[in-house]
Amino acid sequence: MTDLGWAEPLWLETSLADSGEGLARSAVAAGADVVIASGGDGTVTACAAGVAGTGVPLGVLPCGTGNLLARNLGLPLDLNAALAVALAGDDRLLDVGEANGQTFVVMAGLGFDAVMLAGTSELLKKHAGWLAYALSGLRHLWDRPTRMTIKADDGPPLDRSASGVIIGNVGTLQGNVHLLPDAVPDDGALDVAVLTAWGAIGWLVLASDVLRRRKTIQVTWLTCRELVVETRRARPWQVDGDVIGFGRRLVVRVRPATLLVRVPAGPAA
Repeated sequence: MTDLGWAEPLWLETSLADSGEGLARSAVAAGADVVIASGGDGTVTACAAGVAGTGVPLGVLPCGTGNLLARNLGLPLDLNAALAVALAGDDRLLDVGEANGQTFVVMAGLGFDAVMLAGTSELLKKHAGWLAYALSGLRHLWDRPTRMTIKADDGPPLDRSASGVIIGNVGTLQGNVHLLPDAVPDDGALDVAVLTAWGAIGWLVLASDVLRRRKTIQVTWLTCRELVVETRRARPWQVDGDVIGFGRRLVVRVRPATLLVRVPAGPAA
Protein backbone atom coordinates (compact mmCIF):
# COMPACT_ATOMS: atom_id res chain seq x y z
CA MET A 1 0.00 0.00 0.00
CA THR A 2 2.89 2.33 0.76
CA ASP A 3 4.39 1.66 -2.67
CA LEU A 4 1.11 2.82 -4.26
CA GLY A 5 1.00 5.99 -2.17
CA TRP A 6 -1.62 4.94 0.38
CA ALA A 7 -1.58 5.87 4.05
CA GLU A 8 -1.65 3.34 6.89
CA PRO A 9 -4.91 1.36 6.61
CA LEU A 10 -7.60 1.09 9.26
CA TRP A 11 -7.93 -2.58 10.28
CA LEU A 12 -11.31 -3.87 11.44
CA GLU A 13 -11.79 -7.54 12.32
CA THR A 14 -15.08 -9.38 11.89
CA SER A 15 -16.66 -11.32 14.74
CA LEU A 16 -19.76 -13.33 15.53
CA ALA A 17 -21.39 -10.07 16.59
CA ASP A 18 -20.48 -8.19 13.39
CA SER A 19 -19.76 -10.09 10.19
CA GLY A 20 -18.84 -6.90 8.35
CA GLU A 21 -21.78 -4.56 7.83
CA GLY A 22 -21.28 -2.49 10.98
CA LEU A 23 -17.51 -2.44 10.48
CA ALA A 24 -17.91 -1.21 6.91
CA ARG A 25 -20.25 1.55 8.08
CA SER A 26 -17.66 2.53 10.69
CA ALA A 27 -14.96 2.67 8.03
CA VAL A 28 -17.10 4.91 5.82
CA ALA A 29 -17.86 7.18 8.79
CA ALA A 30 -14.11 7.39 9.51
CA GLY A 31 -13.51 8.72 6.00
CA ALA A 32 -12.17 5.63 4.25
CA ASP A 33 -11.48 6.09 0.53
CA VAL A 34 -12.12 2.39 -0.13
CA VAL A 35 -13.38 -0.49 2.00
CA ILE A 36 -11.62 -3.79 1.30
CA ALA A 37 -13.46 -6.97 2.34
CA SER A 38 -11.21 -9.97 2.97
CA GLY A 39 -13.18 -13.20 3.19
CA GLY A 40 -15.79 -15.32 1.45
CA ASP A 41 -19.00 -14.22 -0.25
CA GLY A 42 -20.77 -13.88 3.11
CA THR A 43 -18.19 -11.40 4.42
CA VAL A 44 -18.12 -9.53 1.12
CA THR A 45 -21.91 -9.24 1.14
CA ALA A 46 -21.96 -7.98 4.73
CA CYS A 47 -19.44 -5.28 3.84
CA ALA A 48 -21.38 -4.47 0.67
CA ALA A 49 -24.47 -3.85 2.80
CA GLY A 50 -22.43 -1.37 4.83
CA VAL A 51 -21.12 0.65 1.89
CA ALA A 52 -24.01 0.38 -0.60
CA GLY A 53 -25.37 3.79 -1.48
CA THR A 54 -22.48 5.70 0.15
CA GLY A 55 -20.35 6.25 -2.96
CA VAL A 56 -17.38 4.57 -1.28
CA PRO A 57 -16.06 1.70 -3.43
CA LEU A 58 -15.72 -1.87 -2.21
CA GLY A 59 -12.56 -3.87 -2.92
CA VAL A 60 -12.57 -7.66 -2.66
CA LEU A 61 -9.85 -10.01 -1.39
CA PRO A 62 -11.44 -13.41 -2.15
CA CYS A 63 -10.58 -15.82 0.68
CA GLY A 64 -13.69 -18.02 0.77
CA THR A 65 -14.88 -21.34 -0.62
CA GLY A 66 -16.89 -20.10 -3.59
CA ASN A 67 -15.72 -16.52 -4.21
CA LEU A 68 -18.59 -16.17 -6.67
CA LEU A 69 -18.67 -12.39 -6.81
CA ALA A 70 -14.97 -12.26 -7.64
CA ARG A 71 -15.32 -14.96 -10.29
CA ASN A 72 -18.32 -13.28 -11.94
CA LEU A 73 -16.61 -9.88 -12.03
CA GLY A 74 -13.33 -11.25 -13.36
CA LEU A 75 -11.43 -10.28 -10.21
CA PRO A 76 -8.13 -12.08 -9.58
CA LEU A 77 -8.20 -14.87 -7.00
CA ASP A 78 -4.53 -14.30 -6.17
CA LEU A 79 -4.54 -12.06 -3.10
CA ASN A 80 -1.63 -9.82 -4.14
CA ALA A 81 -3.23 -9.19 -7.52
CA ALA A 82 -6.64 -8.69 -5.89
CA LEU A 83 -5.18 -6.08 -3.53
CA ALA A 84 -3.65 -4.22 -6.47
CA VAL A 85 -7.09 -4.09 -8.12
CA ALA A 86 -8.74 -2.93 -4.89
CA LEU A 87 -6.25 -0.06 -4.60
CA ALA A 88 -5.78 0.99 -8.22
CA GLY A 89 -8.62 -0.53 -10.27
CA ASP A 90 -11.65 1.10 -11.86
CA ASP A 91 -15.00 1.55 -10.13
CA ARG A 92 -18.03 -0.30 -11.50
CA LEU A 93 -21.53 0.61 -10.31
CA LEU A 94 -23.55 -2.54 -9.60
CA ASP A 95 -27.07 -3.44 -8.54
CA VAL A 96 -27.73 -5.21 -5.25
CA GLY A 97 -30.64 -7.41 -4.28
CA GLU A 98 -32.70 -7.66 -1.12
CA ALA A 99 -34.34 -10.91 0.03
CA ASN A 100 -36.77 -10.39 2.90
CA GLY A 101 -34.76 -7.25 3.68
CA GLN A 102 -31.36 -8.99 3.56
CA THR A 103 -28.81 -7.61 1.09
CA PHE A 104 -27.18 -9.91 -1.46
CA VAL A 105 -24.79 -9.28 -4.32
CA VAL A 106 -24.49 -12.80 -5.78
CA MET A 107 -27.57 -15.01 -5.31
CA ALA A 108 -30.44 -15.65 -2.96
CA GLY A 109 -32.43 -18.85 -2.91
CA LEU A 110 -35.23 -20.79 -1.31
CA GLY A 111 -35.43 -24.57 -1.06
CA PHE A 112 -32.81 -26.97 -2.38
CA ASP A 113 -29.80 -24.64 -2.43
CA ALA A 114 -30.45 -23.45 1.14
CA VAL A 115 -30.87 -27.06 2.32
CA MET A 116 -27.58 -27.95 0.63
CA LEU A 117 -25.77 -25.01 2.23
CA ALA A 118 -27.17 -25.77 5.67
CA GLY A 119 -25.88 -29.34 5.44
CA THR A 120 -22.31 -28.38 4.51
CA SER A 121 -19.89 -28.37 7.45
CA GLU A 122 -17.05 -25.88 7.79
CA LEU A 123 -14.63 -28.79 8.18
CA LEU A 124 -15.74 -30.31 4.88
CA LYS A 125 -15.44 -26.96 3.11
CA LYS A 126 -11.92 -26.57 4.49
CA HIS A 127 -10.80 -29.93 3.07
CA ALA A 128 -12.95 -30.27 -0.08
CA GLY A 129 -13.50 -26.65 -1.12
CA TRP A 130 -16.60 -25.95 -3.22
CA LEU A 131 -17.03 -29.70 -3.86
CA ALA A 132 -18.29 -29.86 -0.26
CA TYR A 133 -21.53 -28.27 -1.47
CA ALA A 134 -21.97 -30.94 -4.14
CA LEU A 135 -21.40 -33.69 -1.56
CA SER A 136 -24.04 -32.13 0.68
CA GLY A 137 -26.45 -31.87 -2.25
CA LEU A 138 -26.19 -35.60 -2.93
CA ARG A 139 -27.94 -36.26 0.37
CA HIS A 140 -30.98 -34.27 -0.75
CA LEU A 141 -31.55 -35.54 -4.30
CA TRP A 142 -34.66 -37.41 -3.17
CA ASP A 143 -36.24 -34.50 -1.30
CA ARG A 144 -39.78 -34.02 -2.60
CA PRO A 145 -40.54 -30.77 -4.48
CA THR A 146 -42.82 -28.29 -2.75
CA ARG A 147 -45.87 -26.55 -4.21
CA MET A 148 -44.98 -22.90 -4.85
CA THR A 149 -46.60 -19.78 -6.27
CA ILE A 150 -44.05 -17.51 -7.96
CA LYS A 151 -44.98 -14.00 -9.09
CA ALA A 152 -42.52 -11.84 -11.03
CA ASP A 153 -43.34 -8.11 -11.18
CA ASP A 154 -46.91 -7.63 -12.48
CA GLY A 155 -46.95 -10.85 -14.47
CA PRO A 156 -49.32 -13.78 -13.89
CA PRO A 157 -48.38 -16.09 -11.01
CA LEU A 158 -46.56 -19.32 -11.81
CA ASP A 159 -47.99 -22.21 -9.80
CA ARG A 160 -45.93 -25.41 -9.73
CA SER A 161 -44.13 -27.99 -7.63
CA ALA A 162 -40.49 -26.90 -7.37
CA SER A 163 -37.35 -28.02 -5.61
CA GLY A 164 -35.98 -24.52 -5.34
CA VAL A 165 -35.94 -20.97 -6.62
CA ILE A 166 -32.64 -19.15 -7.15
CA ILE A 167 -32.49 -15.39 -7.71
CA GLY A 168 -29.24 -13.92 -8.96
CA ASN A 169 -27.54 -10.60 -9.50
CA VAL A 170 -24.85 -12.64 -11.28
CA GLY A 171 -25.30 -16.05 -12.84
CA THR A 172 -22.16 -18.20 -13.01
CA LEU A 173 -21.35 -20.91 -10.47
CA GLN A 174 -18.10 -22.76 -9.82
CA GLY A 175 -16.89 -24.79 -12.77
CA ASN A 176 -18.13 -22.04 -15.12
CA VAL A 177 -21.71 -23.34 -14.92
CA HIS A 178 -24.08 -20.64 -16.19
CA LEU A 179 -27.10 -21.22 -13.97
CA LEU A 180 -28.51 -17.79 -14.88
CA PRO A 181 -27.06 -17.26 -18.36
CA ASP A 182 -28.53 -13.80 -18.92
CA ALA A 183 -27.68 -12.31 -15.52
CA VAL A 184 -25.78 -9.00 -15.62
CA PRO A 185 -24.94 -7.25 -12.33
CA ASP A 186 -25.66 -3.73 -13.58
CA ASP A 187 -28.78 -4.10 -15.75
CA GLY A 188 -31.29 -3.01 -13.08
CA ALA A 189 -32.91 -6.45 -12.92
CA LEU A 190 -32.57 -9.84 -11.25
CA ASP A 191 -32.59 -13.21 -12.98
CA VAL A 192 -34.48 -16.21 -11.60
CA ALA A 193 -34.24 -19.98 -12.08
CA VAL A 194 -37.11 -22.20 -10.93
CA LEU A 195 -35.76 -25.74 -10.52
CA THR A 196 -37.77 -28.98 -10.28
CA ALA A 197 -36.23 -32.44 -9.92
CA TRP A 198 -36.46 -35.62 -7.86
CA GLY A 199 -33.96 -38.45 -7.66
CA ALA A 200 -30.57 -38.87 -9.29
CA ILE A 201 -31.94 -39.19 -12.82
CA GLY A 202 -34.18 -36.16 -12.41
CA TRP A 203 -31.28 -33.97 -11.26
CA LEU A 204 -29.06 -35.24 -14.09
CA VAL A 205 -31.73 -34.27 -16.60
CA LEU A 206 -32.09 -30.86 -14.96
CA ALA A 207 -28.31 -30.35 -15.05
CA SER A 208 -28.35 -31.20 -18.76
CA ASP A 209 -31.14 -28.68 -19.36
CA VAL A 210 -29.17 -25.97 -17.53
CA LEU A 211 -25.95 -26.68 -19.42
CA ARG A 212 -27.83 -26.63 -22.74
CA ARG A 213 -29.83 -23.55 -21.66
CA ARG A 214 -33.02 -25.38 -22.53
CA LYS A 215 -36.24 -24.15 -20.91
CA THR A 216 -38.32 -27.14 -19.78
CA ILE A 217 -40.75 -28.08 -17.02
CA GLN A 218 -37.67 -28.78 -14.89
CA VAL A 219 -36.00 -25.39 -15.30
CA THR A 220 -37.67 -22.06 -16.02
CA TRP A 221 -35.85 -18.73 -16.26
CA LEU A 222 -37.39 -15.35 -15.46
CA THR A 223 -36.17 -11.74 -15.29
CA CYS A 224 -37.75 -9.22 -12.94
CA ARG A 225 -37.29 -6.33 -10.56
CA GLU A 226 -39.41 -7.89 -7.82
CA LEU A 227 -40.23 -11.52 -7.06
CA VAL A 228 -42.62 -12.98 -4.50
CA VAL A 229 -42.42 -16.71 -3.72
CA GLU A 230 -45.00 -18.40 -1.50
CA THR A 231 -44.70 -22.08 -0.56
CA ARG A 232 -47.17 -24.62 0.76
CA ARG A 233 -44.71 -25.79 3.42
CA ALA A 234 -41.93 -23.84 5.09
CA ARG A 235 -38.51 -24.02 3.44
CA PRO A 236 -35.09 -22.55 4.34
CA TRP A 237 -33.80 -19.54 2.41
CA GLN A 238 -30.31 -18.12 1.97
CA VAL A 239 -28.41 -15.09 0.72
CA ASP A 240 -24.89 -15.39 -0.70
CA GLY A 241 -24.14 -18.71 0.97
CA ASP A 242 -25.56 -17.98 4.42
CA VAL A 243 -28.85 -19.61 5.47
CA ILE A 244 -30.87 -16.79 7.03
CA GLY A 245 -34.34 -18.11 7.77
CA PHE A 246 -37.07 -20.71 7.41
CA GLY A 247 -40.49 -19.80 6.15
CA ARG A 248 -43.19 -19.91 3.50
CA ARG A 249 -42.68 -16.50 1.85
CA LEU A 250 -39.70 -14.85 0.16
CA VAL A 251 -39.86 -11.31 -1.24
CA VAL A 252 -36.93 -10.23 -3.40
CA ARG A 253 -36.26 -6.80 -4.90
CA VAL A 254 -33.44 -5.16 -6.85
CA ARG A 255 -31.79 -1.88 -5.86
CA PRO A 256 -30.32 -0.63 -9.14
CA ALA A 257 -26.94 1.13 -9.39
CA THR A 258 -26.28 1.06 -5.65
CA LEU A 259 -22.83 -0.43 -5.04
CA LEU A 260 -19.42 0.68 -6.33
CA VAL A 261 -16.99 -2.24 -6.71
CA ARG A 262 -13.33 -2.04 -7.67
CA VAL A 263 -12.65 -4.07 -10.83
CA PRO A 264 -9.59 -4.49 -13.06
CA ALA A 265 -8.74 -1.29 -14.92
CA GLY A 266 -9.14 -1.08 -18.66
CA PRO A 267 -11.81 -1.44 -21.36
CA ALA A 268 -13.00 -4.79 -19.95
CA ALA A 269 -14.17 -3.05 -16.78
